[in-house]
Amino acid sequence: MKQDKLIALALLMVAFSAVSGLALITVFIFKEGLPIIVKTGPGNFFLSSDWDPSSGNFGIFSMIAGSLAVTVCAMVIGTVFGLGLAIVLGEFCPPGLAAILKPVVELLAGIPSVVYGFVGVVTIVPLIRTYLGGPGLSVLASSIVLGIMVLPTVTSISMDALRAVPRSYWQGSIALGATKWQTTHMVMLKAAKSGIAAAIILGMGRAVGETMAVIMVAGNTLEVPHGILDPVRTLTSNIALEMGYASGQHREALFATGVTLFVIIMILNTVALVMARRGAGEGRTR
Repeated sequence: MKQDKLIALALLMVAFSAVSGLALITVFIFKEGLPIIVKTGPGNFFLSSDWDPSSGNFGIFSMIAGSLAVTVCAMVIGTVFGLGLAIVLGEFCPPGLAAILKPVVELLAGIPSVVYGFVGVVTIVPLIRTYLGGPGLSVLASSIVLGIMVLPTVTSISMDALRAVPRSYWQGSIALGATKWQTTHMVMLKAAKSGIAAAIILGMGRAVGETMAVIMVAGNTLEVPHGILDPVRTLTSNIALEMGYASGQHREALFATGVTLFVIIMILNTVALVMARRGAGEGRTR
């Protein structure tokens, strides 16, 4: 019993250290970032596109718009292909082949983001420039790269959500004369919708927080994008590009940008957690 208590105490300390680390990070970035938001004014900081640290102007609206544009387009690509892969591997693919292909898809998450960015610069950007016009470094290039990067997250969690649906649902639908596709579309996807939504939101959190690959293919222009072929600068790119030489209010403004990112990602993760728990609760009540 004494040994069990010691193990429990050790595990509690490990868990507490992780929570403490998150709390310290939160306090630090808010302490560094909030003063400049208050001084500049939330309206000027969040709704202005005038980012000129040398003149004391810190408007991040163009970067918020760029991040949203890249993330939304990336999730369209990632959701279509990720959910499609999950359906094929979970419902139509032979179990033996699915057991091989699923880890292969998940291996994409282990590839460094700089490799994705390099592939995007070498292949995707020239193709966009040649066939669609524009500089090539654009919202579209960033979205394609990020869409591929979020595939493992969307595919893996969506597959787990589909597998969590009781198999009796599938068997009952097939017994009533429905085809495999009708069963998948009308029964399995609807039953797993909470888990699939959580997968999409978690993928969105990954896309919002990505830095290196986006820096390489986005173009990093401080303008609000008006089309998918326009270059953009995201919130993460702005921090990475300017933190090395920033000081004073400029440095505080970059921390305030980090506060904005932190809040966005925490909201997305919280929504995903709530939806996943709701899906688990619905599964227990069926």
